Amino acid sequence: MDAQNPRQHDGNQPQPNAGNPNILVDAEADDVPAAEPTRVTGRRALAYLGLCLVLIGLNLRTVFSSFSAVLPEVTSNAGLPGWAVVVLTTVPVTLLGVFAPLAPVLARRFGAERVLLGAMAVLTAGLLLRPAEIAGAGHLPALFAGTAACGAAIALCNVLLPGLVKRDFPHRLGLMGGLYTTAICASAALGAGFTYPVFSATGQWTSALWFWAAPAAVVLLLFLPVAVRQRHGQHTAVREGVNVWRSAVAWQVTIFMVLQAMMSFSVFAWLAPILRERGVDGGTAGLIVSVSIVLQMLGSLFAPALAARFRDQRVINSVVALMTGGGFALSIFGPLELVWVWTGLLGLGQGSLTAVALTMIMLRTRDGHTAAHLSGMMQGVGYGLGSTGTLLVGQLHQGTGSFTAAGLLFLAVGTLAAVFGYRAGRNRYIGG
Repeated sequence: MDAQNPRQHDGNQPQPNAGNPNILVDAEADDVPAAEPTRVTGRRALAYLGLCLVLIGLNLRTVFSSFSAVLPEVTSNAGLPGWAVVVLTTVPVTLLGVFAPLAPVLARRFGAERVLLGAMAVLTAGLLLRPAEIAGAGHLPALFAGTAACGAAIALCNVLLPGLVKRDFPHRLGLMGGLYTTAICASAALGAGFTYPVFSATGQWTSALWFWAAPAAVVLLLFLPVAVRQRHGQHTAVREGVNVWRSAVAWQVTIFMVLQAMMSFSVFAWLAPILRERGVDGGTAGLIVSVSIVLQMLGSLFAPALAARFRDQRVINSVVALMTGGGFALSIFGPLELVWVWTGLLGLGQGSLTAVALTMIMLRTRDGHTAAHLSGMMQGVGYGLGSTGTLLVGQLHQGTGSFTAAGLLFLAVGTLAAVFGYRAGRNRYIGG
């Protein structure tokens, strides 16, 4: 391998539809001239870049799962009203949709690497601000501002990071795709599993939340020298491909994504509080959620390859949607002695559901431009409307005093996801 061109590869060409690379979409596909790979020299520099990108992924879900792990303590100690809890669990997901369309625009102006660096700086600042107490105003203003900053930063990373992984590692796409998707799931598992033990050790929920600013700050410092030395030329956007907003297939895939997101982020926000309300102690609840998310990793690793092997994806889309909705509902009102079974079913279903929903981007499009447009549509609409899941769970809990109604809700959402997954899974392409 040439030291000046570490991406040069003299072996077999990567298989674009093999396994996890299916979910890696370049958000800058419309850039003219095409965005160049990150400039590095030598194998060590390339390996360092890969490490940075994976570590960024490892910080993109702790915001959601860490807050839910100590939600009862935050609510009690900070005196949060019910509406504030609902907003705090909903806003970051909503912002994933709101800020997603800005990511390619910012990347075109400043370069994807520098936008990622800025996003990690905002994420670190948000994590530091989130538990702060403002004199005379309490914790609520900082919780709102910090949570909003984190949601905006994660939105930018969600959009740009997959494209960098795909662009910078074409010779190791299967490996890097797997590491990237595993890091995202591991991020949620770490937040769920370690936040409550930190609270138990310190006795302070603020310390438990501040803890997650440390790894974000470390990654920020590691990525800093890579990002600042990148040179960025002038780019313009030239739209190519089909207009996805006028495609029935694209809307079916997007609604499938909306319903998936409703369940996925409700799990991150509410599964630990659900278990604790059922009598599970905080440490055990965090462990159960963490194990469930680890099972999500298994689903996310194997489901894309399995989906791609079928002539169409109607069956697998419907099955994993029903597994997710059923697992979530049973975690709420199924027998508590079988809670590990219900949350395990939920984890396998949710990981597979998220992965196949994202895999639809490649399986329903013919070119990278259309895939990028569909990805933008799915993230903007999917996360924007998907945040209503966490909102509805919170409102139902406030209105009824229990999570039982939320269980019935997700039986319905899982069934709807199966219906739209069946329709999205038909062997068709956007644009005919």
